[in-house]
Amino acid sequence: MTYNIHVGVGMDKKLDLARIAGVINAQHPDLVGLQEVDRGVERTQRIDEIAEIARMTKMDYAFAFNLRYQGGQYGVAILSRLPIMATDHRLYKNTREAERRGFIRAEVLVHDRPLNFVTTHLDYQYEDGRVFETEQLLAALRDVKGPLILVGDFNDVPAGEAYRLVRQQFGDAWIENHPNENGFSYPSDKPAKRIDYILWRSSDHLRTKRAWIPETLASDHVPVVADLEIRTP
Repeated sequence: MTYNIHVGVGMDKKLDLARIAGVINAQHPDLVGLQEVDRGVERTQRIDEIAEIARMTKMDYAFAFNLRYQGGQYGVAILSRLPIMATDHRLYKNTREAERRGFIRAEVLVHDRPLNFVTTHLDYQYEDGRVFETEQLLAALRDVKGPLILVGDFNDVPAGEAYRLVRQQFGDAWIENHPNENGFSYPSDKPAKRIDYILWRSSDHLRTKRAWIPETLASDHVPVVADLEIRTP
């Protein structure tokens, strides 16, 4: 699953982490990439949001803050049904956008084999910024061993250059499962853009069994979910 949780604030403007956790629990995911997560930030009552969501979903977690904000931290996070064995956090150099961004990678074991799961959140203002960040992301992941899944809010539609750059190396779970459907994920009340993705490295032996988008107003995005299968080479 990939889910931009809008710091837990729904379309009704209310902060409700239990509602976010309920959306996640209803889909029974093994791995979740979260974007727009607060930790100790004034605007969200200084709650450690990822720790609370992990408690309510009974999952392991890793958090990476990309910038300090209102006395706390703001960034991306991963939830995992499996124990997280190792993590890697990288900050992107940016061009013009003031907000610092990055990615976090978690390594878990699936049937005693390593699986890498990455989530990121790209520049929402400038396409050249997204492309620059994407180039850094792909360079950082180039030598990662084992199956690699990449999810996140790319702030980029399928016609965008950042998405096209990633697709040179990654398959798209939604496209593989729904080649003729739009897959819109934003805004959650009237989805009109596809900017949230679940992707897997094309050189790995993965396939999409199914992909779906739950309806919910718990955030300004809806989550995207996919059931992926690791095939034996």
